[in-house]
Amino acid sequence: MYHKTPSYRIFSVLNNVFLTAISILCLLPLFHLLMVSLSASAPANAGLVTFWPIGFTFEAYAKTFSNSNFLSSLWVSVQRTVLGTALAMFVNLIAAYALSKDSRIFRARNTYLWYFVVTMLFNGGLIPTYILILKLGLMNSLLALILPGLVTVYNIILLLNFFRTVPKDLEEAAFIDGAGHFRSFVLIYLPISLPAIATVSLFTMVGHWNAYFDGLIYIKEAKNLPLASFMQTIIVQADMSKVDPAAVANLSQRTVRASQIFIGALPILLVYPFLQRFFVKGITIGAVKE
Repeated sequence: MYHKTPSYRIFSVLNNVFLTAISILCLLPLFHLLMVSLSASAPANAGLVTFWPIGFTFEAYAKTFSNSNFLSSLWVSVQRTVLGTALAMFVNLIAAYALSKDSRIFRARNTYLWYFVVTMLFNGGLIPTYILILKLGLMNSLLALILPGLVTVYNIILLLNFFRTVPKDLEEAAFIDGAGHFRSFVLIYLPISLPAIATVSLFTMVGHWNAYFDGLIYIKEAKNLPLASFMQTIIVQADMSKVDPAAVANLSQRTVRASQIFIGALPILLVYPFLQRFFVKGITIGAVKE
């Protein structure tokens, strides 16, 4: 039991009030978008909607889900996020496990580690990457959005440092029982590393879902655009060339734009609560050493 002084109680109250206010400020823009999407087009376009819908209607969502390009872009983003996250985690976990070994076990460890680190400081650049994707015949395909960012050295280093905190006695006991490196990795390291895996997975998922620039340069057909690229094209650039002509009138309405933005943000908001307990533990790993 800790004795709470009056000053500590005052600080606790002020801290809670401050954090609550920050949380509300973060949620207000999203809540405003939801209210605009549920309002009639006239008051929304006039800027009259604040934090309560005017002329409550689901017409914007009906128009959004009737837009074939929006639905196809949403499906492309789902495929990209699921497949990209799964492949990236597999590659990064395998690399991190190997690099976490001591130089006596993996003699070329330092060479490979520096090879990865150098790629954090220098890269081929946008034009060489574009030419490589073009020569490989990956233009206008899902792999063009996944393969260039498959290996993330920063995530490998995070996982590597976490693996190095796993007690060596566990692995040695597994080796004595006849397990190899693969069984040790699957049965010991992965279960223990769930907080780190959840944290890195969340980073990867958000990165894939929100990425828009690679879709603009690698994807030429509107039906193959990921959702973030599609939204950036029609809302930020106001470019309707990649949109069905019949849907141009609908897409120009503020309510439809708000519904599309809200739907685009919703999947990550739904996933985060399930990963929160792992995420909080994962980002605090290593803060305290015994």
